Amino acid sequence: MPATQRNGREGLQMLLKGNPVSGGIAIGKVYLYKAFSCDVHEAYYEKGEKTQKLAEWESAKEAARAELTAIADSFTRDGAADKAKIFTAHIDMLSDEEIDEMVREGIENDCAMPDYAVDKTFAEFIRIMGKVKNPLIAARAADLRDIRNRLIRILHGEPERNLSLLSEQVIVVAHDLLPSDTATIDRSRVIGIITEVGGPTSHSAIIARSYGIPAVLGVPDATKVLCDGALAILDAAEGAVRICPDGETVAAFQAKKAEYDRIQAETAAFLTAESLTKDGVKIDIGVNIGSDQNVEYENCDFVGLFRTEFLFMQNDHLPTEEEQFEAYKRVLEKAGGKPVTLRTLDIGGDKSLPYLELPKEENPFLGKRAIRLCFDLPELFETQIRAALRASVFGKLWIMLPMIGGMEDIRRAKETVVKVKAELDARQIPYDKDVRLGIMIEIPSVALIADLAAGEVDFASLGTNDLCQYTCAADRMNPGVSEYCRSLSPAMLRIMGMAASAFNQAGKPISVCGELGGNPDAAVLLVGLGIRKLSMSASCIAGVKRRLSQITLDQAQKAAAQAVNLPTQEEVLRCASEAGDRN
Repeated sequence: MPATQRNGREGLQMLLKGNPVSGGIAIGKVYLYKAFSCDVHEAYYEKGEKTQKLAEWESAKEAARAELTAIADSFTRDGAADKAKIFTAHIDMLSDEEIDEMVREGIENDCAMPDYAVDKTFAEFIRIMGKVKNPLIAARAADLRDIRNRLIRILHGEPERNLSLLSEQVIVVAHDLLPSDTATIDRSRVIGIITEVGGPTSHSAIIARSYGIPAVLGVPDATKVLCDGALAILDAAEGAVRICPDGETVAAFQAKKAEYDRIQAETAAFLTAESLTKDGVKIDIGVNIGSDQNVEYENCDFVGLFRTEFLFMQNDHLPTEEEQFEAYKRVLEKAGGKPVTLRTLDIGGDKSLPYLELPKEENPFLGKRAIRLCFDLPELFETQIRAALRASVFGKLWIMLPMIGGMEDIRRAKETVVKVKAELDARQIPYDKDVRLGIMIEIPSVALIADLAAGEVDFASLGTNDLCQYTCAADRMNPGVSEYCRSLSPAMLRIMGMAASAFNQAGKPISVCGELGGNPDAAVLLVGLGIRKLSMSASCIAGVKRRLSQITLDQAQKAAAQAVNLPTQEEVLRCASEAGDRN
C-alpha cells in the first residue's frame, strides 16, 4: 500500500514506489492515459428518430476525419511522413462508399443505434479481410479496427486520448505503454512516465531512456491512485512518486532537480569527445535506433542496433520490399560510412503487429518470436534480407540475427542469405559482397557455444536484456519479479565474459547492444571483460564516455576480475562504482 500523510493545505500526500528505469526528476501534472475500450451492445432506436440517428453518423464521420487530419498534419510538419501515411490511409478508408452504405442501411432499415450499426458493419469487413491470404490485404483489417474504435468513441462522446496531441507538459500515467503508444509520443510535452508494469529492460523503459524522459515503472495501482491534473513528483533516482506534495517538498525537489540538471550539463560536455579510457584506450561507442527519423550520428562510431521492427510497428501493413529498401537506404546514407547493424525482424514476446496474426502462446518469450517467426514466414524473411542487401551499396551494412539458440539456427539463416544473394546475382542487382552477418547472443545456449558460433559468423552482439531474462529465469516485463532480473550478477558477468573471450580469440568483433551498454558503471566491467564496442540509446552516450574517461584499462580489468568472483549483484555494483577516479 502507498504511504500517506495529511497535508493541511494541498490535501493527502502519498508516496508510491516502483522501478527507476530512466534517470531524472519531473515535477508536473498527471495525465492519466487509458486507451479507449470499444464496448458496444445490440441496441435499436424508437421510430421517428431515423433522421437524428443518421445525423449522428454523419457527424461522427466528420469528427473522425478532423481528428485524423490533425494527426496526419502534425506528423507532416515534424517530417515524419511515414507516420502521416498511416492516418491519411485511415481518412481514405473512412470515406469508403460501401462501408457508408452498409452503416446507413443498418440505421435506416433495421433501426440500429449508430454505434451498433458501425460495429456490425466493420466487423463484417474485418472478418472478410482477415481471411484473405495476401498479407497486404489482410493488413487492412487492423486499419478497420482503428477506424471503428475511433467512430464508436466519438459516438459515445468520449474525448480522444493521444500522446501526440498534448496541450501542456505532463507526467504520463498508464497501465503500460506499448510501442504503438510511444510511436506518437510528444517528446516536448511528456516530462515523465509512470506505468503499473514494466522493468528496466521493458520497451517503455527503452523508449524513455532513448528520449531522455524520467520514468518509474512497475508502480502498483498507479492508474487507480493518481488522477488527471494532480500534482506529482517523479524521482527516478529513488524510484519514487510523490502525489499532492506540499510546498516545502516541491521546493526541495526543485533544488534536487536543479542539481541533477547541473550534473547532466557537465556530462553533456563529453558527448562530442572521443571515447577513451583514462590511459587512452579507444572504446567504440554505438547508438541504438528504432527508425530512420531524427537520428544523430555525429557523436557515435557506429550504429550498434537498428531495430527494424519499429518500421513494421509504425505501419498499417507489412512494409513492402521497396518501403524497407528506402528506409534502410536512408539510415545507411545518414550514417555517412559508419557501420550500421541491422537487426532482422524481432517480433513476438512483448511486441506484436496488429495486421499479422501471431500464434497464441502461454509464454511468448519462450515461443515463436524473432528468427523463429521468420523461419515460419520465409517470404517475409527473404523480403527483408533482399531489401537490406540492395540497400547495402549505400553504406557499410552489418546484418544481425536475433533469438539465435544454436548452430542449427545460424546455418538455416545463412542458407536464406545465400539464396537471396543468388537471386540478386541472377537478376544482376548490385549489393555489397562484404556485408557482415552476425548474431545476437541473448540465449544462454548459444553463449555456451560461443567458440563454435564465432567460427560460423562475422560478429556478435550481446543482447543483455533477454540474456538476463533467460539466464535469471525472470520475466523482464513482470514487476513482481524485477528483483530477480539481476543484469550485473556474477552469473551474467561470467556468461558475457565467456562469449567475449571466444570472439576475441577468433579475432571477431563482439559488442553489447542491450541496456547494460548504456549503464556507465556496467560499461567499466564490460570493458574489463574484453569488450571494446558498446552501443546504447543516444541519451546515454555522454554519461558512458564520461565514466570511461575516469578509469584506466588496467583498473577496468581488475574490477571485472574481482566482480566475477563476488557472491551478489549488490557487491558487483559497489565494485563497479568504486573503480577508477570519479572526480
